[in-house]
Amino acid sequence: MSTLKRFFQDTLIYGFATVFPRLMNFVLVPLHTDILPAEEYSVNTVFYVWAAFFNVVLTYGMETSFFRFFSQAKEKGQVFSTAFIALTVTTVLFGIGVFIFQDSLIALMDLNPFYFQLLFSVLVLDTLVVVPFAYLRATGRPIKFAGIKIINILIYVLLNFYFLWFVRDYPQYAPQFVINNYGPKDIVGYIFMANVAASGVTFLLLLPYFFQTKISFEFGIFKQMWKYGWPIMVAGIAFVINENLDKILIKDMISEEVMGAYSGCYKLAVFMTIFVQAFKMGAEPFFFNHSQKENARETYAEILKYFVICGSIIFLILVSFIDFFKALVIRDPEYWMAIGIVPIILLANLFLGVYHNLSVWYKLTDKTRTGMYISIFGAIITILLNIALIPVMGFMAAAWATLVAYGGMMLISYFLGKKYYPVPYNVKKISFYLLLSVGLSILSFTFFRENYMAGIAITGGFLLIVFSMERKQLYKILSQ
Repeated sequence: MSTLKRFFQDTLIYGFATVFPRLMNFVLVPLHTDILPAEEYSVNTVFYVWAAFFNVVLTYGMETSFFRFFSQAKEKGQVFSTAFIALTVTTVLFGIGVFIFQDSLIALMDLNPFYFQLLFSVLVLDTLVVVPFAYLRATGRPIKFAGIKIINILIYVLLNFYFLWFVRDYPQYAPQFVINNYGPKDIVGYIFMANVAASGVTFLLLLPYFFQTKISFEFGIFKQMWKYGWPIMVAGIAFVINENLDKILIKDMISEEVMGAYSGCYKLAVFMTIFVQAFKMGAEPFFFNHSQKENARETYAEILKYFVICGSIIFLILVSFIDFFKALVIRDPEYWMAIGIVPIILLANLFLGVYHNLSVWYKLTDKTRTGMYISIFGAIITILLNIALIPVMGFMAAAWATLVAYGGMMLISYFLGKKYYPVPYNVKKISFYLLLSVGLSILSFTFFRENYMAGIAITGGFLLIVFSMERKQLYKILSQ
């Protein structure tokens, strides 16, 4: 099997494992926005903002560090056992700290105590399965990985529909013990309970992998993994700031209603997020496993080119048919006030995907600290632009801040990569595809809004240009 074919095959499987949960979350957006007023939707957003932040802190870069050392280790079982024990011990210590400082944390996070308890139940369960999931990816078991991920999201989605729709609208068919404990005024809490249930089942499914090797903690291995991983943790915190600070600031500087509308429309960028995440899932272990091959850098260059082509197509389609997706997913017009952020957020996420691809240079040269600095730069840009411009431009400032931050990170990573790990990227062709898709999207959004025939023509024209320029390489890949 050719290298590129194997990469695309694994990425498709990981992509499905990522696409399906994201699509299911996408299916939940109409349910949530129909039932929850924009103010309550903001509570849901705040819950998952804090979940993202603490998830990064609790895993402290151990997932990427695991790939780095597992791929090279002779005693792979020691790497697995050391990483798993380390995460388990730190999670227990974290739980003790949360118990001691519970009241202060509840006040800081602006969550009611019950939501707070549900949040940390999810965090503990999700942290304990990080290493088993990474083990499945590192050992080339994408189907099992995908299966467990799909079971997780099915439980979450089905319980959402059960509590938010079935029990609410058809209580006569629900068991009596459910009715006796059902609180229709606290609907958002059932979303969080569904998450706890899904995480609990995932933990049980991965439990056999906890005993995959004999218990062995090698401090030397842990020291190396920590040294490699902690800058990734800091970079992850910076990424959470880039992704979520805007929502918190909009809530505090404007209103919960506007924040809810912003967060709802932000969900329309999910298809780009799915694409970027699917790529990252397949690319990270591939980059490490392929790094010693003779043609590694040329392969990385080809992958980036096709990533940009696919991302540009997704970007153009979503912008050209934005009103169709808006009406399909967010049926409550209360949320539509923020629809203008969607093209900007889509492009920002495409830039983020390019950045993930370019990050191969600092991961393979063990310069993760430089990656941390790049992410901190992005976070600083996000903070400064949001604070300075939200009072002037409103919620649109938050979208532009995200675009500038990710665009800046992408450019800095490219120029540093040229110095430390040169990869022969076809910059002219990549830039052409990006600029052409942006130009056509501006044309569609500005002059042909809701004109779907024009959208089809514009998208079709872009596809013809790509095919004419790439047909020889495409025929070669397909023939393999």
